Formats: sequence, structure tokens, C-alpha cells
Amino acid sequence: MIEVNGQQIETDAEGFLANLGDWNEDVAVTLSQQDQLELGDEHWQVIKWIRDYYEEFGTAPNLRAMTKKIGADLGETYSDKKYLFDLFPYGPAKQAARYAGMPKPTGCV
Repeated sequence: MIEVNGQQIETDAEGFLANLGDWNEDVAVTLSQQDQLELGDEHWQVIKWIRDYYEEFGTAPNLRAMTKKIGADLGETYSDKKYLFDLFPYGPAKQAARYAGMPKPTGCV
């Protein structure tokens, strides 16, 4: 459970939203603050990309799918795993999906 702007939002044990409809940018900021991570423009681009990916494919991308597709959409820099890990040190696919309000990607531990 997290509190965002005075509202209680249910999460699972790993911090993923129980109800995807509860997501908004303030939720992403609150979740990132729990990890002591300040979201910059690059983070928001990845978060938006994951939300768009989910809308198109009905699932959050795992790291392999992410690195194969994200570079074509956001620029080659984003397809570099090291770059993504610099942005999301706890695992780009898992951590970014959590901030994006998406379910945990399949194959992420």
C-alpha cells in the first residue's frame, strides 16, 4: 500500500499496482522516491514507452523485448542495456514497469 496525495493505493508485495487504473504520474514519482530515484526526462520517456507497449501488446516488455524494440522508438541509446541499467538500477524492465503502473513483466525475477 502506498499513499499518493492523501489517497491509499493498493500494491502487491513487490510494489506493483493492484489496479492498473490507479496509475498517474504522481504514483510513479512516489514509487521512485521509495527507491531514492529522481525521475528525469529520460526516465519519463521509458515509462511512457512501456505504457504504450502495454497498450499495444497487452503485456509489459521483459528486458530482451525492451532492448530489441525501444531503440527504434526512442533512439539507439535506449537499446543499450548499460544505459537502461544506469536509468533503472534495479532492473530496467521490472523497475520501469512498476513506475509505469504495469504488471511485472514475464520472466523478470
